[in-house]
Amino acid sequence: MFIDGRSVPEGTVVETDLAIIGAGAAGISIARELAGSGISVTLLESGGFDFDAETQDLYEGEMGGVDYPLTSSRLRYFGGTTNHWGGWCRPLEPLDFEVRDWVENSGWPIDRQTLDPYYDRARELCQIPTGNFDNAAAWAADGEPLPLAGGEVVTRFFLYSPPTRFGKKYRPDIERAKNIACYLNSNVLEIVPTENAAEVDHLRMGTLSGVRFTVKPKICILAAGGIENARILLLSNSVQKKGLGNGNDVVGRYFMEHPHIPSPAAFLITDPELVARFYRTYTRTDNGVIRGCLMFSEEYLRRTRRMGTVLTFGMVQPVTAETGRGPDEKDPAAFTMPSVLQLARSTTSRPATGEELGWRLGVGCASEQEPNPASRITLSEQKDALGLNRTKLSWRLKKNDADSLRGNLEAVARAFGGWGEGRVRVLFPERDEWTEAEGWGNHHLGATRMADDPKKGVTDANCRVHGLSNLYIAGSSLYPTGGTVNPTLTLVALALRLSDHLKLRFAQTNAVQ
Repeated sequence: MFIDGRSVPEGTVVETDLAIIGAGAAGISIARELAGSGISVTLLESGGFDFDAETQDLYEGEMGGVDYPLTSSRLRYFGGTTNHWGGWCRPLEPLDFEVRDWVENSGWPIDRQTLDPYYDRARELCQIPTGNFDNAAAWAADGEPLPLAGGEVVTRFFLYSPPTRFGKKYRPDIERAKNIACYLNSNVLEIVPTENAAEVDHLRMGTLSGVRFTVKPKICILAAGGIENARILLLSNSVQKKGLGNGNDVVGRYFMEHPHIPSPAAFLITDPELVARFYRTYTRTDNGVIRGCLMFSEEYLRRTRRMGTVLTFGMVQPVTAETGRGPDEKDPAAFTMPSVLQLARSTTSRPATGEELGWRLGVGCASEQEPNPASRITLSEQKDALGLNRTKLSWRLKKNDADSLRGNLEAVARAFGGWGEGRVRVLFPERDEWTEAEGWGNHHLGATRMADDPKKGVTDANCRVHGLSNLYIAGSSLYPTGGTVNPTLTLVALALRLSDHLKLRFAQTNAVQ
């Protein structure tokens, strides 16, 4: 059932077993899991079914640190940011969950094995037909992985969601579930706890049209997105002045992204046919749509004490005697003529002609960011149309982030050079500090991170906010580290795990009663 919050009588009190704040990938996944369960669910969505500029403006804010698109990187209506996501899916690596002594503030309170069964269920929700992410035999008909030298650089695969628009795909499930009421155009103004701040008492709700009402849940889940989760906790300060769950000043800290670097290196290969189609484009197979990429072996990352990077390839263009000249100011990525000729003559594949001395391979990369407490979300002095303090985001990168990326690019250069069919020139410069990003993935990670220790995180391993008995968080803001892959599949897996936890909790409560 859907209800427009603008039509709710002023002062209404809605009592419910479970309130879910936010109807994006996480919120919809949880609500859908509880459909027909006998648990009354109230799903609260700021927007309607379509984009609305006035609602979207609530995401505007102030920037510090690296410049960042606060508003365009997310969407504020039913289905959330899945309304414009690209569908790239891959689980985090087992190493991503571990405490790495070379990555400060790393380590999840759960391991990859704990999440594996939920990845399978999340894959189904994201409409991915197979779980064979790295079974090269499954893609053999579409080409062979690059036989790069040294074992440091490995081929991995992304599998693609159509992409699933959660709002469109799962709207009928929410609409026909008798135990779910979804309030649209309904904004949470504050999560109000009891006087001792031990549990959530009620939610203050408001619409842009001026209606005010209250939701009283037995349990509450905050699933408003990787940035908004932290903002809502900080705005909920009528009892805890620093914000709800923020007794240790962790809420909003450790914000992470995946810095994206276009053309971080120049790649030259002897023959485009050596690079399988699945590296260069979305490739439809019997098992769905795939894309090959380059990542780094666990042994390499441990030995070199680096963080992860993922490289993807694009168009292949010929390098001729004319385009091979350089480098110069107009084309710093160009290869010198001697290096082109050396490569063309060393190949064991199709010989280059007088016109084609080699082939340039387009490349882009995304890299892991070290959790940084100075990279954080706070509240701006500016106010939005609801009278709430807007977001202030200070996204900050560290020298370690740049050093790790450059070292990984050098490893790729070694791997191509040892293969003998390619040459790589690293273009990403060494730098004393990283004060601006060339790009980003629109991946909002880490600002309400999980940790067993309340001094290091906002929630425990079950996603429950430390110190509050009935407040949980869902979404990518839970991530203690971000890995290198897109976050949606993992955040859905975490949401499904939280759903199972809540089913058990409600069952135990009902059994006692």
